[in-house]
Amino acid sequence: MTSGAGERLGVLFVCMGNICRSPVAEAIFADLVAAEGLGSRFDIDSAGTIDLHAGEAPDPRSAAEAARRGLALRHRARGLRPDDFQRFDWIIALDAHNLEALRARAPAKPRARLALLRSFDPLSPPGAEVPDPYYGGPEGFALVHDLCLRAGRGLLEQLRPTTTPANPRQ
Repeated sequence: MTSGAGERLGVLFVCMGNICRSPVAEAIFADLVAAEGLGSRFDIDSAGTIDLHAGEAPDPRSAAEAARRGLALRHRARGLRPDDFQRFDWIIALDAHNLEALRARAPAKPRARLALLRSFDPLSPPGAEVPDPYYGGPEGFALVHDLCLRAGRGLLEQLRPTTTPANPRQ
């Protein structure tokens, strides 16, 4: 999953349990990538810093909000694996707590670059997070989708130069 010419760029989205936020970020980013015709240039996945929900479908409230917006969440939750730091080019945390967990678990020389998702949204202040909607109502799940969409667009814009094949006949 490297970003060299003709190779796929790996992007992994991470939250705590991998049932609310990171599956949404994964689905939104995959949809943005597909809309640009770049699906073959990316490997996109999501994981949780804990594996409490491993094998479970996304939270029904996340799935309902996604369906309302025309997206399907087909992901099954999984925990972060040690090899993810070498498999992916980017590991994107949804909040600072999970970013710190990633930093603590990263090997000395990870291949993956670590970042907060909202750092790719030019309208977000430094350190902005995607809040966990788990203990709230439907408005929290709608907010997660809005924030992931804005940041996903920014992420794609940043990564586009490394995923667009050069045209030798310009």
